[in-house]
Amino acid sequence: MKTYKIKIQLLLIIVLIYSCTSKTGKKESGQEVLAENAIELNSEQYKVAGIQLGEIEKRTIDNGINVSGSINVTPQNFASVSAPLGGFIKNASVVQGSAVSKGETLAMIENFAFIEIQQGYLEIKAKYQFAEIEYKRHNELYKENVYSEKNVQQTETEFKTLKAQMRGMEQKLIILGIDPAKLTEEKITGSLPILAPISGYVRTVNLNIGKYVNPSDVLCEIVNPQNVVLELVIFEKDIQKVSADQKVVFSTPNDPGKIYSATIYQAGKALDKDKTAMAYATIDHPDGSLLSGMFVNARIRTTSAEILAVPEETVVQFNEKAYIFIFKRTRNENGKIISDFEAIEVIKGETDKGFTGITLPAGFNMLDLKVVIKGAYSVLSAWKNAGEMAC
Repeated sequence: MKTYKIKIQLLLIIVLIYSCTSKTGKKESGQEVLAENAIELNSEQYKVAGIQLGEIEKRTIDNGINVSGSINVTPQNFASVSAPLGGFIKNASVVQGSAVSKGETLAMIENFAFIEIQQGYLEIKAKYQFAEIEYKRHNELYKENVYSEKNVQQTETEFKTLKAQMRGMEQKLIILGIDPAKLTEEKITGSLPILAPISGYVRTVNLNIGKYVNPSDVLCEIVNPQNVVLELVIFEKDIQKVSADQKVVFSTPNDPGKIYSATIYQAGKALDKDKTAMAYATIDHPDGSLLSGMFVNARIRTTSAEILAVPEETVVQFNEKAYIFIFKRTRNENGKIISDFEAIEVIKGETDKGFTGITLPAGFNMLDLKVVIKGAYSVLSAWKNAGEMAC
């Protein structure tokens, strides 16, 4: 777009050189001197500039702050998979990007400790079952005054101790993915599956056949992309402007033309060491193109107001000031059709959905006003050179 505008300006300047005569600020040969904020273009210049006229209108403009951030997932939709007791990888069935379902086998792992835990559980379970029978028998005999209270207490202590040991072993089996109720002597195994804790896609893989892994090693990471959220970095000066339920529009650097929307559900008020806070937003209509880890450029809408606005490219900057160009009239000068424009200094406001808010000079009448909505940069080029050239 910038290259196109520069080319238009160069073409317009060339046309001006061949179609305009010198002005010195004085009347020469009856030629009228232009006012400081006046611009005039002949029909050829008007055509080359590609000028289109429009109106100043009232529009609802959302004020806001520009922020950066990233796509992420909530903790319940992100899983790091590891092996509770470690061991050797026997086989692996996933690669990066694989789609997996909750409970699906990701790999098989071998460890002698698996055998020992299962064996220990079955031994304690057998002792517990015997102790339970003995405890009940002694308790009945005690009621019939056959056994002493001391003997019953000893039997009860042994029974409860074995029960606690058995329950502890059951929990170890559950962590390993073994159902204690289904474990028998014939089903003892040294190989156990590593199961997917959630459904989603495998983001990273760190396992291969024969590799020994520790309990703390992350074997793979799984992400559920159906519940991605927006994480936004808010600078200290903007923290008080951000709150829950505010709307956000954002895009990704690889596809800046596609605009997404989101709604803030949590805004942090505590500053990090770098003087920033985090805000979190729910994406309104996520799709498969938004992946965890993607960077985004976003705008948080803080307030809305109905103000005077024009298309974004209507407002141009010159000498650190903002201007729009008003169409005044069309006239005939020495057989040439001349279009007169006037540069009006304005205060530039927020830009939203392709429109920019403006504040006109006090007392300015906008009734039936026509403004340059396309070709404003070409009119600016003619205005900047008006001191040296005129039609």
